[in-house]
Amino acid sequence: MKELFHMGGPLFMSILSILLIVVVVWIIYHFIKYAGSSAHNKEEALRKIKYGRSIGLFALITGILGQLIGLFMAFATIEKIGDISPPIMMGGIKVSMIPTLYGISIYLISLLLWFVTSIIIEKK
Repeated sequence: MKELFHMGGPLFMSILSILLIVVVVWIIYHFIKYAGSSAHNKEEALRKIKYGRSIGLFALITGILGQLIGLFMAFATIEKIGDISPPIMMGGIKVSMIPTLYGISIYLISLLLWFVTSIIIEKK
């Protein structure tokens, strides 16, 4: 079980990278599918593109979970070692924030793609 926690950082970053790819591909695929079809079903296209936004939200939640696991690991290490210098502790907290920032970035990208594609679909 301990090995899983040591892989927490790279594991969550890999999951987030996969979610980024899925979000971008999902929204662009369904937008192109809608734009290229002769039978324009606007409601279905908007619903499918909205799923991409939900995947982005899942990335945000995954990033937050990655930070919580990182903080748990850092506090467990501090508990074992005992006394630790504040700069080292702040460095660990800073590193634990990387998955959260990445998750927020993915969510913002999904919102931006959803917003732009929804506006284009609504105008058609």
